[in-house]
Amino acid sequence: MGLTLAQKIIKNHLVGGTMKAGEEIALKIDQTLTQDATGTMAYLEFEAMGIDRVRTEKSVAYIDHNTLQSGFENADDHRYIQTVAKKHGIYFSRPGNGICHQVHLERFGVPGKTLIGSDSHTPTGGGIGMLAFGAGGLDVAVAMGGGAYYITMPRMIRVNLTGKLNPFVTAKDVSLEILRILSVKGGVGSIIEWGGEGIKTLSVPERATITNMGTELGATTSIFPSDEITKAFLKAQGREKDYQPISADPDAMYDRVIEIDLSALKPLIACPHMPDNVVTVESLKGTKVDQVCIGSCTNSSLLDLLKVAAMLKGKTVAPSVSVSVSPGSRQVLSMLADCGALSDILASGARLLECACGPCIGMGFSPNSGGVSLRTFNRNFEGRSGTRDAKVYLVSPETAVAAALTGEITDPRLLGEAPVVSLPEQFRIDDSAVLAPATPEEAKTVEVLRGPNIKEFPKTKPLDESISAELTLKVGDNITTDHIMPAGSKILPYRSNIPYLSKFCFAVCDESFAERSKAAGNGFVVGGENYGQGSSREHAALVPLYLGVRAVIAKSFARIHAANLINAGILPLTFSNPADYDKLNQGDCLTLNDLKKGMKEGKIMLTNEKTGETIPLVCSYTDRQREILLAGGLLAYTKASN
Repeated sequence: MGLTLAQKIIKNHLVGGTMKAGEEIALKIDQTLTQDATGTMAYLEFEAMGIDRVRTEKSVAYIDHNTLQSGFENADDHRYIQTVAKKHGIYFSRPGNGICHQVHLERFGVPGKTLIGSDSHTPTGGGIGMLAFGAGGLDVAVAMGGGAYYITMPRMIRVNLTGKLNPFVTAKDVSLEILRILSVKGGVGSIIEWGGEGIKTLSVPERATITNMGTELGATTSIFPSDEITKAFLKAQGREKDYQPISADPDAMYDRVIEIDLSALKPLIACPHMPDNVVTVESLKGTKVDQVCIGSCTNSSLLDLLKVAAMLKGKTVAPSVSVSVSPGSRQVLSMLADCGALSDILASGARLLECACGPCIGMGFSPNSGGVSLRTFNRNFEGRSGTRDAKVYLVSPETAVAAALTGEITDPRLLGEAPVVSLPEQFRIDDSAVLAPATPEEAKTVEVLRGPNIKEFPKTKPLDESISAELTLKVGDNITTDHIMPAGSKILPYRSNIPYLSKFCFAVCDESFAERSKAAGNGFVVGGENYGQGSSREHAALVPLYLGVRAVIAKSFARIHAANLINAGILPLTFSNPADYDKLNQGDCLTLNDLKKGMKEGKIMLTNEKTGETIPLVCSYTDRQREILLAGGLLAYTKASN
């Protein structure tokens, strides 16, 4: 029996475990990336390991999230990352050079290689045939030190594409269609492989849009074959030597196969407040729009923005709409300027923002109160935009422009003839904003500079035999990392200051949580299905750790967040019977007994001291995960192992 595309790359990088779905495997990691919202903590963790120099083929530190420098905090973090990168062998992408996923796709991604990044949308690299995973910062730090990356061997889902996209129907609509089919938790535990004759009609930027959005399915990662289209893209980037063909065997077996006819798709839109709340654009015709944001790591490529410019050329955005455009990289911006497309965008009345994540993570350009914002981004979680009562919709760039011009949600197919845009045979190459690290000899004299906002990693302790604590918070299904640890311009500058950051923990759900948790000392959190979906930010585990959360009990967990909880020394536990969720109430006193024995057996008993009822919980940890939890987290475990 043949291998799938992902299985081939896994086999070539396997350093532990067996390729049997559901079993833990260890992978050698070729490349890593970080961004500044998660990178500061990742590098503090790397330093704590006492390793002089990274042991990957290439590690890159990007500055793309916290670029709004309204105080010293972000600037200090950027300086710290730049100096620690120089000292330890990491390339440094300066602020303004672009969004990590866009730049990595352009300049560093290599088909057939493995990549992990401290950002959940790292699977963007699957657009050129990389096996790319989002991960917590501590996992990235371990990989930079030469350690393996551990995941549960995923199931394999194949999506066969047939036909060809019609005018004004895009790769973003393909992403929204698969979200409509699978939901935000339908990809959990799976790798999504894209194939079929239809992929030959999709460029690398279009493929990258689809793999980027695969994160919203909860998928372990998503990947396209590396083929002649990949080769042409890499050649245009001056990197033809990095090309290698890789595809699934014809007789590869999949756990599920999904068929999508590209020619049958219509423009789609995800309604508030979840990426899988998908309907057709035409069904919302006439809905007034206040704001349009074009960009993010999903739709900020040169191809996307050339189409935007062509649609805006000679036109003016509606007086009632505020429009922003964020190019994904300095390469994209400079090429837009060179060909005159940037002038067409600016002449329409759109505002040009920095080559950064910006509005996608609430870093500026928030909507007005109760405003309707159409965004070409990947997430529309409640409050993520920076305006709690905003109604955020996810759309393609073409649908975004249609709304910008008409002032309301409009099917772009009503605008006339679609612009025909193609990628250039040669991109403009200028890597001057990527700073190389010092040589090992030079690194001895490099001083790592830390600002006063950078605080220590939260203290952990070995696991006790039993835990008794208050249930300090009970929440429902699809709780995101934005609920647990919000983003935004007021909060992101404190990513390296866990004590200050803790004030905002779960504030979206319960503004009194942080204060109550500190008063309780220790606590439990109970959640529903798909707890921890969304970002890879380990702060959603580190901050609860700081506030005394000892265990999270849920119906099910998102992959990255469950790993981050274990890395932080917090027990992720699931209900043996999901109906038992209803037997627990906020304020109950709960006890977990015989933890070491229960962890070994895979079953722990929870006692509700208020009702006297005993509830069975599942803890399906690997031997390694048990050792990490017993040690008090991955950092303590790694130090002990060394």
